[in-house]
Amino acid sequence: MKKQGAIIKVFGKVQGVGFRYYAQKKAVELSLTGFVQNKPDGSVYIEVEGPEEKLDEFILWCHEGPGWARVTNIQVQRTPGWGYDDFEIG
Repeated sequence: MKKQGAIIKVFGKVQGVGFRYYAQKKAVELSLTGFVQNKPDGSVYIEVEGPEEKLDEFILWCHEGPGWARVTNIQVQRTPGWGYDDFEIG
């Protein structure tokens, strides 16, 4: 089955709150691959891929993030999968 992909940009209080660590933990739990990184504008950028229903669950999680995060906006762009082997923190 072909992997689906998503580019996710998360805005709000999402740096310095463990967002990348917990995003990686959630992605691994869902058997998703890709990466997450902080951006200079204070947002978090994620490229993630896997089965569509698992992606949907991950995207839903991104709307909340870990307990200390305060997500104010999220942008999602669906893409074909890239072929990542694991999920890394950048």
